[in-house]
Amino acid sequence: MTGTRLPASVQVIVRDWLSANHVVLKSAEGHVLVDTGYVSHAPLTAALLAEPHVLGDVPLALIVNTHGHSDHVGGNATLQRRYGCPIAFPAAEAPLVDAWDERALLYGYADQTMERFGVDLRIAAGTRHRWGDLEWDALAAPGHDMGALVFFNAAHGILIAGDALWADGFGFVMPRAIEPNGMDAAAATLDLIGSLDARVVIPGHGEPFVDVAGALARARSRLASFAADDVRTARHALKVILMFHLLDVRAEPVATLPAYVARVPMYAELNAALLGLSPTALAELLAADLVRAQAARVDNGMLVPA
Repeated sequence: MTGTRLPASVQVIVRDWLSANHVVLKSAEGHVLVDTGYVSHAPLTAALLAEPHVLGDVPLALIVNTHGHSDHVGGNATLQRRYGCPIAFPAAEAPLVDAWDERALLYGYADQTMERFGVDLRIAAGTRHRWGDLEWDALAAPGHDMGALVFFNAAHGILIAGDALWADGFGFVMPRAIEPNGMDAAAATLDLIGSLDARVVIPGHGEPFVDVAGALARARSRLASFAADDVRTARHALKVILMFHLLDVRAEPVATLPAYVARVPMYAELNAALLGLSPTALAELLAADLVRAQAARVDNGMLVPA
């Protein structure tokens, strides 16, 4: 976290692209954890939290989620069993969890595994919460996820951004053909973040950073390019989802990719709506995109993360 200064009560565990970062907010009144990673990483998440310099033997009092995507909530059930603590969740998205809507939450729809959990507390946008001896404003941050929240501490200028803003981008936004309001919502969220006196951003992925203006400029440029081209947006979203799958399974036979993209609903829906490719052509396109970006490579007939 070079160049960042955080209060002693705020501890960030930086993870990767399969599991979101964890933010531990420490207080004598009870420790709070923001976001819990992916389900297959839940044992590692629990072990990281149990490290002496994190929680040690001290119980966790509350789990908070920025939004409901699998890389942010996959450890919810495991950690709730371990600590017996409630789960606080964005109020706008809580009904989707209550109904366990695997399409809207991008679970089965995107071939992502989840262990079911329940929402104990609903966090409404515009409310204030005291976590880690600091005051945090919950602010609506739709776009990547239409029910997402970010959490802002004005006293120290700290923004827990989830996937609304990273140092070099943000979580993918669905094409307008699938989510008509997503692009405009994401733009409004970036404007909201720009209106805050944020001096340190803790993103959902990547190291905390202080160049907030630079990150916002890069994010706005990126968003504008996607907003102008629904086909490019669809292609990018599917590339991200395929990369997530590769990080989870570690390798996928190239020969099975056409059947895979034909089977998983998100690929089939976006392809039918915007790309119009055969499963073989779609699989070849996405694999080539990942290889070209040096995110993956083909090794002995297997597509593997690079």
